[in-house]
Amino acid sequence: MAHTQETLEVDVLIIGSGPIGSTFARCLVPHGRRVLMIDAGAQRSVVPGEHLKNAFVYQRNIDSFTPIVQGLLQPVSLPTGETPPSLTLEPTSFRMPAGQRSGQNPEQDPLRNLPAAAVSYCVGGMFTHWTNNVPRPHKELERLDYIDDAEWDDLFDVAERLVDKHTDLYSSSVRHTVVKDVLARHYRDRLPSGFGVQNLPVAGHRHPKNRELIHFTGADTILGPLLQWRNPDEFAILQEHRLTRFVTNGDGVAFAEVEDLVGWTTKRVRANTYIVAAGSLLTPQVLWNSGLREDRLPAIGRYLTEHPMTFTQVVMTPELVEAAALLARETGDADFQWTLDPKDPVRIPANDPPPMVWIPVSAERRWHCQVHRDSFQYGQLPGDVDDRTVVDLRWFGMVQPRATNCVRFLDGVRDSLGMPKPLFEFTLAHDDRRQLNNMMRDMVDASRALGGFLPGSEPRVMPLGSSLHFMGTYRMGEDNDGTCVVDPYSRVWTLDNVYLGGNGIIPTATACNPTLTSIALAIRSASQIVNKPVRDVLQWEDRPESEATT
Repeated sequence: MAHTQETLEVDVLIIGSGPIGSTFARCLVPHGRRVLMIDAGAQRSVVPGEHLKNAFVYQRNIDSFTPIVQGLLQPVSLPTGETPPSLTLEPTSFRMPAGQRSGQNPEQDPLRNLPAAAVSYCVGGMFTHWTNNVPRPHKELERLDYIDDAEWDDLFDVAERLVDKHTDLYSSSVRHTVVKDVLARHYRDRLPSGFGVQNLPVAGHRHPKNRELIHFTGADTILGPLLQWRNPDEFAILQEHRLTRFVTNGDGVAFAEVEDLVGWTTKRVRANTYIVAAGSLLTPQVLWNSGLREDRLPAIGRYLTEHPMTFTQVVMTPELVEAAALLARETGDADFQWTLDPKDPVRIPANDPPPMVWIPVSAERRWHCQVHRDSFQYGQLPGDVDDRTVVDLRWFGMVQPRATNCVRFLDGVRDSLGMPKPLFEFTLAHDDRRQLNNMMRDMVDASRALGGFLPGSEPRVMPLGSSLHFMGTYRMGEDNDGTCVVDPYSRVWTLDNVYLGGNGIIPTATACNPTLTSIALAIRSASQIVNKPVRDVLQWEDRPESEATT
């Protein structure tokens, strides 16, 4: 890296352009803060941070999006030396006993690993390929209890408006209707009131010109008017710029050291406020590389939780396929014309939206359930199976926070971007495993009500880390007692001008998708920074057309 340095001065430097960094920017710029956002990854869409699944081809053929997800996810810490090199490698070829490329880590204990842990480097972060599910967490089981219910309601109301949340995007789907009805009959009165089979909240909206398409929420949706005006004096995004470290000065950060990965220069960025929203694994990595380690932040990297998953794919029974086809013939569709082929043996419209069904976590069933069809780094269908007959079942469990479950970083081993390599020390406790077993039984029972298991996708416990929902690594707390990293407004306890955002601040055990909670907490933090009520923090004054920039 060249030593030539350029100094930039802004009000706020945001590291990470995903949902949380974008939320901070969206809340701060309208209140007069000059914001610079950086991301180590490249911009992969014409509009910065747009969800890549908004393309027609991916929505008509959902499995074609799976390789995109696989390409965006970078593995984090994979043990090396466990298996021999390829058995067909020629004898004269170099054989690597233990490597460091492609997420390999020679010091990772395979028995204490999160083998499926991965991160995304791109403008928009995980929001370029996420599942867009935005349920509210359970009031007693999953929320921070020092924020009262009234404030939570305000925070979630604003967060849901910001992410464009809807619960009816799939209500016209005949498969959705059939699957939802079958599961409601299966569970009958066994689910508590308010926690029964229902529509899963989704971030996005139907396209106004083509009702078959959904415009899925990405970082571009959250940034909204900031991208519309494109005034670089107020807000700018620098792609392929990596924060390597903070240089501290007493109780705050004096400047950030940022490397331009294309121009190959180093920049100093001076700001009044620094916000790190680089995800639950890369955010503590930056702090660690800045010398902010356990001697100063005892809880950094600790109390790591995630969502253990069970997964299966089911081919619906002939009766359910026929019920969906009959429903399509009888009801039609109010949103768009069904695409029907008289020679199609399945007889379900080709453009029928997939199901999007939810069973919330409850005190009696401490797991979150999704029955749908989506693209993941796993679960791609074989070519001879029609995806209209298949539903995915994903059950997400809880892990109780424990200080011994953590991510550490290795000074002597570097990742692909030259930063300290993450290393996991993670195991499931006895109660976690017992809940996981009960969750598997419940998923299998629900699956049998829908059909038969797709060969190769029989019920299984997914490798730890598969949910990509990592939490607790810089957790929030009421007091600076060594068990948390940030205060109730996301400010680092020992640094006056540094705030952290993302799933890593969630200190509680959860089972539902954590995105909405993290966005709500970012809104809470931003409201304090600008000294505005939560419901006013998204204020944006219209400007004359002449002031808009392109």
